Amino acid sequence: MPLSIGILLFPRMTQLDATGPYEVFSRVPGAAVHLVAEHAGPVRTEHGLTVIAEHDFASAPHLDVLCVPGGPGVDDALERGPLLDFVQERGAAARWVTSVCTGSLILGAAGLLRGRRATTHWLSLDLLARCGATAVEARVVRDGPVITGGGVTAGIDFALEVAAEIAGRDAAERIQLIIEYAPDPPLDAGTPRRARPEITASLRAGRSELHARRAERIDRAFAQR
Repeated sequence: MPLSIGILLFPRMTQLDATGPYEVFSRVPGAAVHLVAEHAGPVRTEHGLTVIAEHDFASAPHLDVLCVPGGPGVDDALERGPLLDFVQERGAAARWVTSVCTGSLILGAAGLLRGRRATTHWLSLDLLARCGATAVEARVVRDGPVITGGGVTAGIDFALEVAAEIAGRDAAERIQLIIEYAPDPPLDAGTPRRARPEITASLRAGRSELHARRAERIDRAFAQR
C-alpha cells in the first residue's frame, strides 16, 4: 500500500510552501501525494496561482504524512473550525505531522505542538509560544513525529529531510540531484542575521499590525482546543 502524503490547501496560502514540498514528495518511491482542502476544487493562493484540491475533508484518504503550508491565509484558517478539526484529527492519526512556514501556527492552534520544539517564518517565531511550543530559529526542526520547516524556501529542505526519513538517504539524495537543488543566491539577505538591519526593521514595521491580529487569532483558536 503506498505511503499516503496529504498537503493541506486553503485560500491565500503561499504556493511555494505547498508546491516546493510537492515537487519532492511526488518523487518519493512508493508514495502517493494528495491535495486536500475544505472543499474540493480550485484554491486561489496568495498571489493568484490556482491549485486544484482533489479531496475535501470528508473524502480525504488516510494520511501517513500531514503537511500544512503557511502564508497570509493562515489568519483566516485559524478562524475556521472545520480546518482546525481536520488538522487535529488527522494529525493525531498520522505517522508524521509536518508544516512549512507559518503552517506551524495552524498545527499549534490545533494543539499539536504542545511541549514540542518547532520553527516557522522568522516574523512569526515568537507566536509559537502561544501554542505551548518552544520556538527554534532553524531551516528544519524535528521533535519526534513532528517536523516543521522555516519560511517558504525552507520547504524544500524540509521535504528532503522528510523524504530521507521515509525512503532513506539515497532516495532523498537522488531527488535532490534530479531537481538540481543547490542554492547559490545572488544576494545574502535570506535571514535577519544576514540582511541589512534597515531591511529587517522595515519588514517588521510593515507587518506589525498583521502580527498583532494573528496573535489574537492564535489565542482564540488555541483556547478552544
